[in-house]
Amino acid sequence: MSRTLPVNKNDYIDVVFKDLTHDGAGVAKVDGYPLFVAGGLPGEQAKVKVIKVNKSYGIGRLIEIQEKSPYRVDIPSNERTKYGGCQLEHISYEGQLKYKENQVRQVLTRIGKLEDVIVHPIIGMDNPWNYRNKAQVPVGVKDGRLIAGFFKPRSHEIVDTDESLIQLPEVNQAVQVVKEICNELEIPAYNEESHKGILRHIMARYGKQTGELMVVLITRTTDLPHRKELVDKVIERLPKVKSIVHNVNSKRTNVILGEKTTVLWGNEVIYDFIGDVKFAISALSFYQVNPVQTKVLYEKALEYANLTGDESVIDAYCGIGTISLFLAQKAKKVFGVEVVPEAIEDARRNAELNGMTNVEFAVGEAEVVIPRWYKEGNAADVLVVDPPRKGCDETLLKTITDMKPKKVVYVSCNPATLARDLRILEDGGYKTLEVQPVDMFPHTTHVECVAQLILKPD
Repeated sequence: MSRTLPVNKNDYIDVVFKDLTHDGAGVAKVDGYPLFVAGGLPGEQAKVKVIKVNKSYGIGRLIEIQEKSPYRVDIPSNERTKYGGCQLEHISYEGQLKYKENQVRQVLTRIGKLEDVIVHPIIGMDNPWNYRNKAQVPVGVKDGRLIAGFFKPRSHEIVDTDESLIQLPEVNQAVQVVKEICNELEIPAYNEESHKGILRHIMARYGKQTGELMVVLITRTTDLPHRKELVDKVIERLPKVKSIVHNVNSKRTNVILGEKTTVLWGNEVIYDFIGDVKFAISALSFYQVNPVQTKVLYEKALEYANLTGDESVIDAYCGIGTISLFLAQKAKKVFGVEVVPEAIEDARRNAELNGMTNVEFAVGEAEVVIPRWYKEGNAADVLVVDPPRKGCDETLLKTITDMKPKKVVYVSCNPATLARDLRILEDGGYKTLEVQPVDMFPHTTHVECVAQLILKPD
């Protein structure tokens, strides 16, 4: 016998929100039936309209807030500043930190069954605005003019944006200046429906510690009209620019960057520091977008590794060597592995840039390379993982429990997969001592964590 749902599509109902989902929507329950409503906050009473019903949950639209949360804040009503992935901008920063810390605690208990792990108070930012050192902004046309901004939620409609409240001012300025120049030179914007036009995206990257700026123009065609004039105007109006790059993406795709990259002017890379470690950043490099909190995160990983100078360390998912080089400051030897060949090239260049000779990098999947190293007798005293959102591969987790390094430091961008993997490592002989949440992306739902594990004595 099928269950009769307590709500129907287009119903208007009064609810009380009890929680937030992982993507920041309010959760209310009607006779035990979950209703997810964007914009609702725990503790609030509200009128909502049911817009979708499934067997196990429904979706609602916020109509009226009858009793506000103390953490609710008014957000800018200017459409030109509000888009850009800030799912939590209607929550005070204090409330955001509380929500993220609670999320970490809940998943460790619910998914990881880790009741006695110390979860430290989340480390937030003194100033949670204007922190991103990179923007990649889609380009379109409106009323005959080239526009650049962000997509409206759940659409490909571009909102022309003067600034993003979470980008560094230098990044905002670079995007606006390039947009103005392209309008002056009448460079045609790309149209994704017709697959015609030229300019697809404007990218800007900025070294916060060095003050160096990179501008990247991403086009559909190898031809870039008015190339010399464009470059001359960018140099004139953006004095901090050190690199102007042209990237070609001729495919019908949502992927931003293409395979062909040419330096139009200046250097191939800009430089930045995290702590005392210097990094070369190309147009294609993966580099953390919040350098202030990256330093906090990596210093915590280094603290949890507790290196004396005699240890051999493996860094799985090493990227361009950011964590590897941090660890190499204190370790005897660091081995990094990463599946992207270009990232390993960057990692080797960054090691050379810092004069670090105790680091070795390999291209390949961590779950393939590390088991091979283990069979060859290259066991680690400390193993550090910083996987993508899907977490660690099962083969890698099995290798860790077989290899039995004394310590494991797990850097995570997804608390749910962190909790799942910690449970597997606990069942394989490890003890999770503590977890430190770090707010790398204020005003978004993302939260990073560092976990410290030690091998249980036999």
